[in-house]
Amino acid sequence: MKSVYSTMVILMLAFLSACTHMDPVIQDPNYVECTEPRPQVCTREYRPVCARRDTGVRCFTTPCPATELKTYGNACSACGDPKVYGYVPGACEKEETLK
Repeated sequence: MKSVYSTMVILMLAFLSACTHMDPVIQDPNYVECTEPRPQVCTREYRPVCARRDTGVRCFTTPCPATELKTYGNACSACGDPKVYGYVPGACEKEETLK
């Protein structure tokens, strides 16, 4: 039973790394992960960020559009969205679903 669990963990890690290796936001050295607790109230200053957001799509083959890039007005509003994993400073060059 223990070896089955270990094999499942290894396969899940391999699958997750295959899905995120193409994500340009995560590979950016300025990438900031959102932390808990999430902000409840944010200022309205405009300092755009390009956020990596969960699309809610789950599949077993690649390419798989599990995340998308979306521009938010500031870091606080990006991390206030529970579907956002993290962001980089600046607006997204083009908003797209990442495969």
